[in-house]
Order: sequence, then structure tokens, then C-alpha cells
Amino acid sequence: YVLPRPCLGSLLLLLPWLRPASGFFPNIWSLVVAPNSITHQYLTEEAALNVTLQLFLEWPPPGRNPLRLEDFQGRTLLADNLFAAYFGLGTPTRRFRAALGEVARANAAQDFLSVTKNDPELHFDAEQLIGSQARLVGGLREALSAARALEYTLARQRLGAMLHALQDFYSHSNWVELGKQQPHPDLLWPGRKLKNLAQAGDPMCSDCEELSCPGNLLGSIFLTSGYFGAEPPKPPAFSPHHDLHPQAAQLALQASIQALNLLRGRLGDTGFSRLLQISPASGLSFVLDTTGSMGEEINAAKIQAWRIIDQRRGGPMEPTHYILVPFHDPGFGPVLKTSDPDAFWKHLNEIHALGGGDEPEMCLSALELALLHTPQFSDIFVFTDASPKDAYLTNRIEALSQKQHCKVTFLVTEDPSRRVRREVLSPKRFQPYQAIAMASGGEVIFTKDQYIQNVASVVGESMMDMVTLALVPPVPNPKGPLMFHVDKMLHGVIIHLHGEISTFRISDPTGVSQDIDQDWGPLGHIQCFGQFWTVNLNDPPQVGAWVIEITAQGTPGVKVKAKTSLDFLFSFGIPIDNGPHPGLYPLSQPVAGLHTLLLVEVTGLVSGIPNMNHSHIILRGSPGGEELDNVTLKPTGAPEQGLFTALLDPNILLTQRPFFLELIGQDDKGSSLQRVASQPCAVVPVLLELSGPSGPLSPGHQALLSLQISSFSGPWDLIITASVSPSFPLTSNLSRVHLGQNESAWGRFWLQVPGSATLDSVVTVTVTAEAESNDSSPPAHALLQLLVQAFPPQEQLDDPGPSSRPSHNMASPDLHTSTLGPQRSGVGGAMGAGPWWGPVKGLMLVLGIAAW
Repeated sequence: YVLPRPCLGSLLLLLPWLRPASGFFPNIWSLVVAPNSITHQYLTEEAALNVTLQLFLEWPPPGRNPLRLEDFQGRTLLADNLFAAYFGLGTPTRRFRAALGEVARANAAQDFLSVTKNDPELHFDAEQLIGSQARLVGGLREALSAARALEYTLARQRLGAMLHALQDFYSHSNWVELGKQQPHPDLLWPGRKLKNLAQAGDPMCSDCEELSCPGNLLGSIFLTSGYFGAEPPKPPAFSPHHDLHPQAAQLALQASIQALNLLRGRLGDTGFSRLLQISPASGLSFVLDTTGSMGEEINAAKIQAWRIIDQRRGGPMEPTHYILVPFHDPGFGPVLKTSDPDAFWKHLNEIHALGGGDEPEMCLSALELALLHTPQFSDIFVFTDASPKDAYLTNRIEALSQKQHCKVTFLVTEDPSRRVRREVLSPKRFQPYQAIAMASGGEVIFTKDQYIQNVASVVGESMMDMVTLALVPPVPNPKGPLMFHVDKMLHGVIIHLHGEISTFRISDPTGVSQDIDQDWGPLGHIQCFGQFWTVNLNDPPQVGAWVIEITAQGTPGVKVKAKTSLDFLFSFGIPIDNGPHPGLYPLSQPVAGLHTLLLVEVTGLVSGIPNMNHSHIILRGSPGGEELDNVTLKPTGAPEQGLFTALLDPNILLTQRPFFLELIGQDDKGSSLQRVASQPCAVVPVLLELSGPSGPLSPGHQALLSLQISSFSGPWDLIITASVSPSFPLTSNLSRVHLGQNESAWGRFWLQVPGSATLDSVVTVTVTAEAESNDSSPPAHALLQLLVQAFPPQEQLDDPGPSSRPSHNMASPDLHTSTLGPQRSGVGGAMGAGPWWGPVKGLMLVLGIAAW
């Protein structure tokens, strides 16, 4: 980046003794290039942790001692420690850290996506400051509208993009060079205009060809920005004013906290906690067959829903959302999506089994709707007694469930005698359910009417946020036993067994065993409901290798789950080490032939738990479980953050075989620690980048979408298809494409938004690229969500004027205090009463930069 007339500004926020570099780098992979740099990812996560701590301090946890601010001063602020202090030791942080990761990846993507990386208005470049402010305010408005509509995934994406631009202002402009010690007071408000902007020809600074030029400023009082590109030529150093980088970092962090506090004020504490998934609770999502034969199943769903609502109302484990999608034939939907348990219960209670009765039904269409509206890391439960009529959606739903990290469990009361037979029913008609359950990490449980209420208890179990334990082998072998490993971090272990099982025996590491006919035994409690068994092991379970021996016809289903705070998140990316923005280009799935980095984030590493060592990741083929690769994990960043990276072998990715990730480590006593990802990873043939307009959609207008397809293997003959939810007209100039290795193609889509489109609703476009003649290669999918808003937007973010609320400096004397722009009133999202609802005291925290 170069400032006009020509000079360089404050471009990367580094500590003064570090090597200068270019701008805020995008994410953690940037630390490979500049090991001590401050990144967009760090600023985003640090701001979110500060605001979360502020919320916890203002609302002491019921039944627990209030948090003390001094306990967090001078320490690195970590999500695991924060949640352990507020909710109690062992509270999972996976959903919260996943939400932060989603915001951070959307932030970093602004530097990588073809339609955003060179747009100066999205980076406060090229003196487009007025346009940049308008785009910044628009992004904040979209994030707010999406969150109010309970579309939190889209809200987090818009929030990440908005924070990128906001943070760029302090690294791409001369705000710090002008001696400013507070965030810009006007950036976030649509009613305020930026003042004292430099005009063409205004002299700002002299040329600089040295690594450091602190004296080349000409004393101008005008605000200006840098330029991105190769002209005019830059000196070897990216920034000659790197001595100002700590001040710029401080202001970017404070401005990010201000933006998050603004959202918190508009959404209320409950809405804000759902945006960042601060609550440890999951949601409740039902896909419900409403045909005439489903009376018992509907009643079972109602009973489970009422139990969950009644037992958890008002507590920290109250579901964060409620989603219901009914279906029959030929209809499905509409989607009920609410955060109000009473509204959900009223709607569910009004559903009755009516009409229909033949096979098959529109089950997968309804499930797709549920996946599009269900927050990430949730469980979805499908109640049906029929096979799917829309099995062609199987691959798309598999990919969508993995992108959303949602587990899908099918509760199937298979009884063809209750259905009107129009044709001979295939014995393979339920295979789409099996495929989706395996891809999502869920189950398909077959039962009968008299057992459905008991079997439906798995709904309550899954709401406890349990992890899945690895089975060896992953698929039961009739000739040998199954094994799973228990470590001292696990409790509440539950085993599910279902199928035509005649006998089974469970043995602990000491040799103590319990048989199928022992309801109460030395190891736990066994219950049987038809062909479905649950085994609740006694706490604490014996540490070591457990064995399950089964005698059955066919292949039985077996799943072992447990409660624990120790888990891991993972993501993939393309390391980009050259160019102006070295970082990690995010991928939703590995791409065949592409050098890919695996990023692992271990959760549950709270203070007070003995040091644990996580050494490597095993890639196991799905479904057989054979070891495909063993990759060593490299710690990245501070050890207490639990971040690791590993480069995957490109030859493994050329096989296009699905695989599971198994995290291997040891506790402080040398005992084995194992965690397995609940969902397999699929290697897709090509990389898809689907982009749309930078702003919202407008009713009655047409939007242009662009698609880039890149191949790193091949050759591939690809079929390109697209779908829209809701069903708006969509046309394209690309339906087939041939790509060789290292070739790309581009296409366009025209999306017509009808004038009747609902304001603040979300439109989801899914594009699929499927290999025409290679059945072994899974299709590649790209998903784009866009918000419908009036044009020009009718709702404005009201400017309350400067705030007089005090803010508190928590980190070090090098960080200055700042006043918050908006006064939070708690309106626009507050519901009822509880520890996070009500008046707000107003406190701004800035922790972490000194520790960095």
C-alpha cells in the first residue's frame, strides 16, 4: 500500500522492534511470514472476547460467584478460561469458538476473494473514504438485519467483512500519523460525514526509499489513505512508519469493540449472545412428517419438545433457537424459526397427522430447508415412516450438513403395512437417510410405534452437547469386537446399539463385563426399546480401552457418546505466502491436487487442567477406518490457545476418498487422549468461488452473481447446476465445462428478485459442479447467502451522539482509554428476564495486546 503523492502509511500493526510488513495480515497463517504480527483474526477474536467478558461481568452467573475483573487483567484472554469462570469447569466452548472462527474467516476472505480483494471501498484505499464509510455502515446494517431475522450465519459473515474494513481504516489511512489517540468518531454512523479529507494535489509526504522514514510527513492536517498496487513502485519495506503500528493496533481493537457493542445494544444481550453463540446450549430443530400414519411420531416429538422447554426454560441451557419444518407429499414447509419457546410449542401443538399415507414423501426437501435455517453445530431430528421421494438431493444435503456442521438423526418407524402401496417398495429406499446420517455424524434409528416415545429420548441426549468417540473398526465386523477408548476427561458415556442384535457384551479395561440381559449391572444401566438399546455407563468410567462384542444379523448400528470439554475444531485452507496479503485462503472442503493446510483448534484447555500434549492427526478412510495418513501437528501461536497446523499430503487428496480426522494426544500421566471428528471430510474435484453483489438484494431488481471454477487435477468434464431458496428465477450462461489441470473457467448467474420478496429475508444460492463420468468423486458445492432489503435501506442506525459513558483500560499503560459511540439501551432484542437481559451498565474492556 502506498499513500498518495507518494508515501507509505501505517500499514501493518507490529510491535516496534519487529520487522515491518504490509497492512494487517488476514489470519493465523500470516504468522509464518511475520511470526509476531497482529492479524485481522487476532483483532476480531480479541474484540469479541472483550465484549463477552463485559457481558459476563455485568450479569453474574446465577448460583455462582460473580466474575472479578482483576482475575483477567495482565493475562491472555481465552474463551476456555472465560467460560469455565462463568459457567463452570468443563463447559464446552466449541460453538462459541466456531462462531468466532466464522467471523474471522469472513474477515480474512476480504483479502482473498476475487470480487473483494481489489475493491478500494472495502479496504479504505485509494482515497475512497466516503464510499468506504458508506459500505462500512451498510455492512453493519446488514449484519444487524440478518441477526434480527435469526439468520446468524449470514450475520456473522457480514460482521466479519465489516470489521475487516473498519480495521483497515487504521492501517491504510494516516489517522495515526495525524496524532489521533481515539477511534474515528464518525465512521460507524450514516448521518455523519468524514471531514478534512485530502484533495488531489495536496502534498502529504515526501518520497521514501528506506526501510524506515519516520520524518517524511509534511505536516498535513488532511485525512487520506494509501493506494494498493505496484504503481508507484514501493521500497523494500512495506511501511516506513512501523513505529506507529502499536497505536494503530490499539485503535483498531477499540473500534472493533465499539462496533460489537453497537450490535449488542441494538440486538439486546440475548440476541447478541446468539449471534456469537455465547450460550453453551444448542438449538432444537425438528423435520416432521405430517401424513396420516404419523400420529405416534408427532406425539413423541411434542413430548420431547415439551420436556426440553419445561426443564431448561430460563437457564443457561435453554435452546437458542427452535426450528420446525413439516412435510408430506407433495408439499413441504413452511419453516417456523423462532427464539420464543412458547411460540414454537404453540405451533408444534397445532400440528396433527392428516391425509396422505402413501410412499414416498418430500423428506429431503424439508431437511434442506431446515439445514439452511439451522445454526451451525446443531442437531436436526427427522421423524418419518416413509422413504424420500426426492433422493436426488442426497449429495447436496450431505455437503450442506457438513458445511453447517449439523448432525442429522432419522427416527424411522418403518411399517409399510400402514402405507398405501402404489408400487413394490425397494429394500434400498432408506439408503439416502443412511448416507446423510454418515456424512453428518448422525444416526438412522428404526423403531416401531410402541417404542417411538422412548427412542425419541435421543433428542434430549443430543441437546447435552456430547462428543462422539472413535470406534475401532468404525463399522462393526461380525467376526470381531469393537473397541473405544475412555480418558479421564470423559463422563456421562452413552452407548447406542440398534439393529437385529441377538446378544452383546460390554467389557471395561479391567475385564469387568455386562451382558445384554443385565438391566442393571457393574458397568451401568441397559434399556431396550424393540431393536434399540441404550447403555448409560456409571461415572466415572474406567480409563482405558473398552470392548463391545455383538452377535447380530446384518450390520448393527453402534455409536458411543460422552460429555467433555475437550474437543477440537478443524478447517482447511490454501497457504498463500507471497503477495501483499500472505495468509490462509479458507476452504470448506479439501480440493483434489491442491496443497492444503489443516488448521486444528483444541477446545477445553482451561487453566487448572494438567498440561496435555496433542501430537498428530490420523486420517482414516471412510467407512472402513483404514489409516490413510498420519500428520504431525505444529503448534501455532501461544500454547494455551490450542492452535495447530499441518500440511496434508497432496497424494492423499488426489484419491478423492472421504476420511475422518482423529486427534491423538496424551494427558499429563502419559495416558492416551483421542477425539474423532463426527463428520467425514470429502475431497472435491474443483474449487468453486461464488460471489454476489457487495450490498443487499432489492425487491424487483436483478442481481448478477459470478462463479469461478478452478481445477488443480483432472481433466474434468463438469456439469454445473444451481438452485435458489426461495425459488426465485435464476439463469446462467454455464451448464457444462471441461477443465484440465491448473485451468479455470468463469460463469455468470442472473438472479431475479420479485417485487413481492419479503424484506430482511435471506436468499440462498447453491451451485454444484459434478464430474460427469467419475462416480467416485463427490460434487463440489458453493453456497452464497444474500439479504433482501429495501433500496435505499429504510432503516437507519440511529446516531445517539457522543457517549459520556466511561471506558476502562485493562491491558497496559500503552493503551489509551476511549469513549463508546453508541449508548446501549438494551432494546431491539431483549426478551423476558434473565442474567443477560435488562439494563446495561456500560463498560469497555481492552485486554490482550500487551500480552501479544
